[in-house]
Amino acid sequence: MSVIHDNGYICRPKHIILTSNIFPFFSSNTPTVCISIFLYQNFFIMTRYAVEPDAAVAHSKTRGSHLRVHFKHCREIAHHINGMPVNKAMKFLEDVLAFKAVVPFVKYTGGIGRKAQAKQSKTPGSKGRWPVKATAVIKDMLTNAIANAETKGLDVDTLYVSHAQCNKAPAGRRRTYRAHGRIGKYASQPAHVEFILSEKKKGVDKADEETEAGEGATGKRISRKQAAKKRFVAIGGEN
Repeated sequence: MSVIHDNGYICRPKHIILTSNIFPFFSSNTPTVCISIFLYQNFFIMTRYAVEPDAAVAHSKTRGSHLRVHFKHCREIAHHINGMPVNKAMKFLEDVLAFKAVVPFVKYTGGIGRKAQAKQSKTPGSKGRWPVKATAVIKDMLTNAIANAETKGLDVDTLYVSHAQCNKAPAGRRRTYRAHGRIGKYASQPAHVEFILSEKKKGVDKADEETEAGEGATGKRISRKQAAKKRFVAIGGEN
């Protein structure tokens, strides 16, 4: 089964056949197989995430590639908000932009000053910063993930950040001019960032005390000896 699009080619599950000269950067001698592989890899493959959540769990995703923000800043922000309810994470990012809260730095701590606001979060150490640019970018990504969740019909109040990951992107290489006619490198450190929001599972109601339940269902702890006695089955008649 194939689908014909208005842009002049036929789309099939694993290959594409050109029907008109819609890609001028391909020469007439370019093999059709090469063109098919190029188009399939660049236009018809969805973004890959480091983690693929269970399809049975309602979730939403967002991802940014080659973001022009510092990798170390994004890593510390993503590490801090991972596991937070999404509303709490958004409130934290807004407080950072308003300089009411600080992003605690726990891994990349070289040259990072100590801040009194770091005591607000239960993290080791007291080093932190207010990375405004990276915070604004991650805040926009969470806003996008929330919009995706609303489109899917998820309850935003029950969403939390189930996956937050930041990876280094290829450095942007520039140059700076030093003394005595030398040239030094002047590279930026961009990042790939991805988030997955999931709905929290509802807890199981506690059983009533009057209701007969199995072992451990009432919350009473028993010893190993008592558990072994319950597993023991008497064989034969009574002596």
